[in-house]
Amino acid sequence: MKEIKKIASGKNYSAVSVGAVSEIIEHELPMGPDMVIRGKVFAGQAVGATGSELSFQTLVPGQDSGFLHTHKTHEELYIILRGEGHYQVDGEIFPVSEGTIIRVAPDGKRALKNTGSSDLTMLCIQYKANAFTEADSPMTDGVILPDALKW
Repeated sequence: MKEIKKIASGKNYSAVSVGAVSEIIEHELPMGPDMVIRGKVFAGQAVGATGSELSFQTLVPGQDSGFLHTHKTHEELYIILRGEGHYQVDGEIFPVSEGTIIRVAPDGKRALKNTGSSDLTMLCIQYKANAFTEADSPMTDGVILPDALKW
């Protein structure tokens, strides 16, 4: 089983590696005494994220996420990194492939299936719904500093 590797940390940062995208399938997520999801890894807690959780998952050809699910308060962004498949939300099914981004509100009944001939890998970012306002725009929240870059 693949493990998350700590790379670096400091007062204002932490960095980890889940491995190459092609290695995501080697992770295992225990979900209970009789359920292990192969190819899924949560990384938000490992990196010390305080406003979101993130996970990677790889589905082999023909595999689906195993169940429909919703969330109590979390919205999710699914970003397809490679492969192709079908995404299901509230009974509607549509094709997805590398570069597709799907936002799902907490109540959306969701699932993903790999319909391609190679692995499908996605990144999922979940965060509290309705937490951002117009004041949280990256264009107004970010501060460009005069400090020189040091490489």
